[in-house]
Amino acid sequence: MAENKKPHGPEQRNEGEGNRTAARQDNEAQRRFAQSGKVDEKAHEAEHALETPERSVLERAEAVGKSHKRAEDPEVTRKP
Repeated sequence: MAENKKPHGPEQRNEGEGNRTAARQDNEAQRRFAQSGKVDEKAHEAEHALETPERSVLERAEAVGKSHKRAEDPEVTRKP
């Protein structure tokens, strides 16, 4: 008979919405990526993807993401 056991190691807490641990890990990963020197390379890859059949998949994913928003960030649409 299989028993449900917790994995060994530090116990994980449910921090709920606003999970500080996950936010800290995400911020650290973003900082490492920004400092890696690969930002321009990835930006060019993304730009090239818009010129391929993958464009429709990317546009659909963007539409799904935008469908969940409450309101557009004013900084995104602000005129310079």
